[in-house]
Amino acid sequence: MICPHCERDLLRRERTGNRCSHCKRAYALDPKTNPLGLNDLRIRRITTALTEEGRIHIVPDQLWYALSRKRLRGGVYAQGCLGAVAVVGVMASVAALVAETPYPLLVTAAMVLTGLGIGLARASGAGKGLPPVTREAFPTQVLAAWRTVYGTLPAGVIDTGSSAGGTEAVTGAAGPTGVLVCPDRAVVAFLVADGLPARHGLALARTPEEARAVPSGGPVLVLHDIDADGELLVRRLRDALPGRRVVDAGPSLRTVRSLPQAVPYRDPRRRPGPEAMRLLAGLGTFTPEELKWLGRGWRFPLVGLPPGRLLTVVERVAAQLTRGLDPDRRRAAELGFLTWPDATDPDPVGDR
Repeated sequence: MICPHCERDLLRRERTGNRCSHCKRAYALDPKTNPLGLNDLRIRRITTALTEEGRIHIVPDQLWYALSRKRLRGGVYAQGCLGAVAVVGVMASVAALVAETPYPLLVTAAMVLTGLGIGLARASGAGKGLPPVTREAFPTQVLAAWRTVYGTLPAGVIDTGSSAGGTEAVTGAAGPTGVLVCPDRAVVAFLVADGLPARHGLALARTPEEARAVPSGGPVLVLHDIDADGELLVRRLRDALPGRRVVDAGPSLRTVRSLPQAVPYRDPRRRPGPEAMRLLAGLGTFTPEELKWLGRGWRFPLVGLPPGRLLTVVERVAAQLTRGLDPDRRRAAELGFLTWPDATDPDPVGDR
């Protein structure tokens, strides 16, 4: 690996204890000892890209997804492990047959069967989409080492250790102009760091019950993971807020699945139950294959969308929904100060 400080190419023996033997400085991550195969330079490179060279801030969860993409594509059953088990098993089996020794033969046969089992598991897709480091474990397994060496998070990553989200009214001249509903606290923290809810006078909520408690009759903007829970959240909001305009601001499942760079992941703990699947089928918007995909627990998380693009889309939809609702913002819009450059374009999202 390359030392992040002196940029020397280090052999394994030249970097014992996560310290460069040339410049004597410590580094945070060694690709040989962490499950994501990370090094400090890669984290800096990915963070720079996600923050658009410091133009925006991101949250640790967005960094987690970006650093996990490669492993999510390949799955947890590595080809190297499969090859090693198979080769050693075959060689040992041949040696056992030549020596006519039954006990080693049984052991090596077990190794061969293990290798075949791993191969069948890979072929059936087992392990694919399961992150080696979970989203919840990322702060302790990766970022904690970074903090220890550098004293802070990577540049542009905000600290979401304190509670973020919940119902929070962003009042304007006549109270909140609408409600932004997002169950993901990390995404809420990301939007708040950019000032988006305050710019548009949006109250924040995580559930239909919190949205209903906000003293506003304005529109409801919904952001959710592209998964079974997220699709049903939009339905629940429309049922809980009759007569209110509820806009699903996220991209559709079909759109995201068609993008070659989009990488889904699975969370076995959050597979939808039979009742949820019945409700999803009742929506009439998914094909049988899409319903099967959702039923297996696959999802595209909001934190996996490019941060800059997510901001742009939510900004555009929020501007369209709240334009003219608050007197102060209406006067500013008439002067052109807060008009989004593409506000006159057709709405890319619509009232899905």
